[in-house]
Amino acid sequence: MRANTHIIHPGWLRAMHWINALAVVTLVMSGWRIYDATGFMGFEIPTAITLGGWLGGAIQWHFAAMWVLGLNGLLYLALNIGTGRLWRKFFPLSPRALIADLRAALTGKLAHADPRHYNMVQRLAYLFVMLDILLLVLSGLVLFKSVQFPLLRELLGGFEVARRIHFLAMALLVAFVLVHLTMVALVPRTLVHMIRGR
Repeated sequence: MRANTHIIHPGWLRAMHWINALAVVTLVMSGWRIYDATGFMGFEIPTAITLGGWLGGAIQWHFAAMWVLGLNGLLYLALNIGTGRLWRKFFPLSPRALIADLRAALTGKLAHADPRHYNMVQRLAYLFVMLDILLLVLSGLVLFKSVQFPLLRELLGGFEVARRIHFLAMALLVAFVLVHLTMVALVPRTLVHMIRGR
């Protein structure tokens, strides 16, 4: 019983984290290949970092990973809410504490003494990525089934605006992942915690 007091991340959370990570990488790389077929933003992404080989292959990878991320994300959110973890880990938010933690992070003085507790920067970053993925799913539904979701399409400003929103949300997700990986490199024991849970 005593060993449970040292659990940082439960098994369900670790499994879902790695499933989400794989789905996000697949979605981003296949999405870049899909983007290259249109180039609507005026630049091209190097083929070496895309997935699918051709437009049809990229779409198949994208749709497969979309279902994985969507279902895994819904289950992740349900378990976080159902177990009370969402409120314990991410709330309350304090603007004053956020400013202090941001200042400490920028000067290299942000403490990571207790990995069971998230600082304000982490709380905000993880809440942001949850909302960003929600925006990706909603805008992706418009791109996938525009005719079937006319209200959603109009709420997002039409198909073309939804496409740009989807691309921007993806870019923000990639930025989050890069910052997240940088922080893991700076505090490598967090990777051990996400693998072992302790």
